[in-house]
Amino acid sequence: MDTDTDRTSTQACIVFDHAAIRRSGRLIWSEGTFAIPSGTITAIVGTNGTGKTSMMQAELGLLPLDAGSLQVLGQPAGQANDHIGYVPQSYTSDIDSNLTAEQSVLLGLTGTRFGIHPVTRQDRERARKAMRFVGVEDRAHLRLSQLSGGLRQRVAIAQALVCDPDLLMLDEPLANLDLAGQRTTVHLLAQLNSRLGMTIQVVAHDLNMLLPVLTGAVYLLDGHPHYARMDDVLDSDLLTHLYGTKVEVVTTPQGDMFVAPDMDEPIGPVHNRYQPSQVARLHGTDRERT
Repeated sequence: MDTDTDRTSTQACIVFDHAAIRRSGRLIWSEGTFAIPSGTITAIVGTNGTGKTSMMQAELGLLPLDAGSLQVLGQPAGQANDHIGYVPQSYTSDIDSNLTAEQSVLLGLTGTRFGIHPVTRQDRERARKAMRFVGVEDRAHLRLSQLSGGLRQRVAIAQALVCDPDLLMLDEPLANLDLAGQRTTVHLLAQLNSRLGMTIQVVAHDLNMLLPVLTGAVYLLDGHPHYARMDDVLDSDLLTHLYGTKVEVVTTPQGDMFVAPDMDEPIGPVHNRYQPSQVARLHGTDRERT
């Protein structure tokens, strides 16, 4: 992993142009026209069944578009996958739990090759560097079955990083993790973005844990995907429409910000209310990162 390379650019990393996706004869979403800038951290959000994972699969070229076009890293979807690190939601259940952490990470180098996969000294060094970056180098010899969910998630990210990708894509990386595991994962994503300039895309149900690091979001609403920066997404009316339940953007007196259901009778301390743009500024999410 080259920690000295600045990959951040004003160019778009992912570009949708009048894109649409259909599965089993059913239109999932359509009229997707937007661009995600390079060097950003973006969430894909929406309710169940709106096509969040389908969007990621389309970006990887695994799901053909029904209409329009899609470019990733300047090439048609699927043609730049050697420069993409991908962590599927099913990683921990799909991979052999008898593999050691190091063996799992090495699959990021050898897993797509046919035939015998000789592991070179250089391969092992690259795997060690990736594990060192995510903080699991000291667990290299342990089997995945011996690791906690949070540590397995870090191993999964190391496997995605070992090829030094320009774009990292994660499908529900915080699912089934405890609070400490979620915080560690979010901190790791922030480090990848700030130190390596890596573009990161995350499928997420809950925005709260990711809010400190997000630059923008793709939100799937009324059958159409849209992209906006976080200071525009942090709008109570928009989030209420998106999630189908009354939502408020609130801050605590300490300045911590989160998205919460709007209760008729608030429980606990009363929170200060701000306009979405004010909340974004308080949390630093409106700073120019591209």
